[in-house]
Amino acid sequence: MLPGVGGALVAPRSKQLRDKRATYKGLQASHTPAILAPTLRAWTRARVFSTVARYVKRKSKGKLISFEGAEGSGKTTQINRLLARLESAKFKTVVTREPGGTEIGEEIRHLIIHNSKSNLLCPEAELLLFAASRAQLVRELIVPSLKAGCVVICDRYLDSTTVYQGVARQLSPDPVQQINQFAVGNVMPDLTIVLDVPAEVSMARIRKRHSDLPDRMEKENIEFYRNVRDGYLLLARSLPDRFFVADGTQPAEKVEKLIWKAVHDRLA
Repeated sequence: MLPGVGGALVAPRSKQLRDKRATYKGLQASHTPAILAPTLRAWTRARVFSTVARYVKRKSKGKLISFEGAEGSGKTTQINRLLARLESAKFKTVVTREPGGTEIGEEIRHLIIHNSKSNLLCPEAELLLFAASRAQLVRELIVPSLKAGCVVICDRYLDSTTVYQGVARQLSPDPVQQINQFAVGNVMPDLTIVLDVPAEVSMARIRKRHSDLPDRMEKENIEFYRNVRDGYLLLARSLPDRFFVADGTQPAEKVEKLIWKAVHDRLA
């Protein structure tokens, strides 16, 4: 169930779980760095979010598109470009972000990112704060917008928690998955766009930003961002039906066209 929203959550059948286990074994054998193996192992147990979502008959008419990627990957630029295309095509659109997107969520965002004591946050507290912001965003903004038939573009969603807290901060994957699921219920993205850039590119772009002081996420070291990138690419390989990966080092115009094709295919 989605607390506060409603709707049955149907467990995937054994065949889907066997398929996911096969995917896990293949990735573990040839692609998975050791640090990511526990996270991928957790996805083969109980419920796998994207598999579950396909078995839930969502009453809404809208679509949820999430953007993911490390800091400096170009998410903001591509979100703005996609918004312009959708509006030109006469789609009703809503753009939001995580953490934030609601009055309560923005207060949580300030506490996590900009508070003078935010560097004292332990990974477990950080995880729960992100989940609290997300739970409020889903119920207050995303679900009503989807029911109204809008295309909702979300700058980060639950996959950020899987990657940043579960992989990069190395929290146990089982509670991360359970907390994620409790926060979003069956409200899963129809499409998740990952803007992929090497860690060195992320850090170089962050250093070139002059408008703001770096926040606590932007202050992380290069190894952290390497783990973030590996986590996103692993997610994309294991859930190809939901993920679309774009090379964020390409010219913005080229990336925009690739993203629009992926989005147009989902909206058609």
